[in-house]
Amino acid sequence: MWCVPELDEPYIQRMEDILAIYEKPLQEREPVVCVDEKPVVLHRDVRPPLAMRPGKPLRRDSEYERGGTANVFCGVQPKAGRYFLKVTPNRSSPEFADYLLDIAACYPEADTIHLIMDNLSSHTRKAVVERFGEQNGSWLWDRFTVHYTPAHGSWLNQAEIAIGLFSRQCLGRQRIGHQDSLRIHTRAWTRRMNSHHVLIQWGFTRKKARHTFGYSITRSRY
Repeated sequence: MWCVPELDEPYIQRMEDILAIYEKPLQEREPVVCVDEKPVVLHRDVRPPLAMRPGKPLRRDSEYERGGTANVFCGVQPKAGRYFLKVTPNRSSPEFADYLLDIAACYPEADTIHLIMDNLSSHTRKAVVERFGEQNGSWLWDRFTVHYTPAHGSWLNQAEIAIGLFSRQCLGRQRIGHQDSLRIHTRAWTRRMNSHHVLIQWGFTRKKARHTFGYSITRSRY
């Protein structure tokens, strides 16, 4: 939040837009879903971990073998405590388009799905159309109302909070050497979070933003 390089008009516009969406009450017909990506470096144990004594934690050898990288798409509906995590080989445009299709399928009755995300080159209508064709791709993209975070404003994306939880609670300090293993761990964590409906409490409002950054809105734009 404190890495704002310049509080210019485009930054304020996008920040106010996203904060206005966050301030709305939970609505079944217009869910708010935040999306981001988590790169994961895969490491394999060279030797199996051993317990020093019965009942004691396993001790790992310091030596490990690199197993490449993977990507985890992380989506969350903060006010509903609903999580959407998916392991993929990378964060390419086709993988992103498939992920959006997964999210859309979870809200068949929604009038629109408010999608909060950053300006990554794959986060575009073009990526979806190239994956599914003009007709189907346009239909899928139009299921969403997209709200982009401002440049250097990723702190406005609540998916970053979900990624932090996932990194600490699921990945932790364990070594995961294969995508299949990462997928198993990720699915288990996602099921646990969804079964407990773990909400994200977001307290930064437009009023607080104006006070913190020292600007005012003189006409109704947001």
